[in-house]
Amino acid sequence: MRILITSGGTREFIDPVRFITNASSGKMGLALTRAALKAGHKVTLITTLTDSRLKTQDPRLIAEKVDSADEMFKAVKRHFKQCDCLIMAAAVADYTPARPSKTKIKRANESLTLKLKPTNDILKWADKHKKKNKIIVGFALEDKKVRANAERKLKEKNLDMIIANTPAAIGSDRISVHIKTPQKQWLKLHKTTKTIIAKRIISMIGIKYKYGRP
Repeated sequence: MRILITSGGTREFIDPVRFITNASSGKMGLALTRAALKAGHKVTLITTLTDSRLKTQDPRLIAEKVDSADEMFKAVKRHFKQCDCLIMAAAVADYTPARPSKTKIKRANESLTLKLKPTNDILKWADKHKKKNKIIVGFALEDKKVRANAERKLKEKNLDMIIANTPAAIGSDRISVHIKTPQKQWLKLHKTTKTIIAKRIISMIGIKYKYGRP
């Protein structure tokens, strides 16, 4: 398979030197990339991290560096048609500054109001352009009603798989995740390394691609 993976947290620039971001480490996306390569798949990685974090020269890997949600959206659109599976592991910002300043904003003694606008919904776009047999996998980070909110996202985005976790997973090496595919029960992996979780996810995707399940 050719698997398209996104990784890391996006940067939404307020001005040339300041930006809004999140606490995503990008470790899950990198673990998925390594697991996919180890399983024999080809990988296109769209990431906000530097290529050196991967520490591999595997010729089956194409890595593309992006910063913002818009750049990630454009990169996904470029590579989506050629992939068999999209795994959206990146923490893409939901909002971005409506009018970023072209010059550095100077300090002042009055309050500063920052107007934000929604970013493009990459998973929603992918669902609209999905062809037969293409697999789309999403992640859901929830601080309450983890399974209920994640399952709603699974249905609304028409995903083939959702992986849900909590803020405790950010930056951690051992985490608990909940995995759901349509018409199947939830699978929980408790306090497991991201390497093992990634291997399990890639294995499930491989089975679905080959046999049309789980």
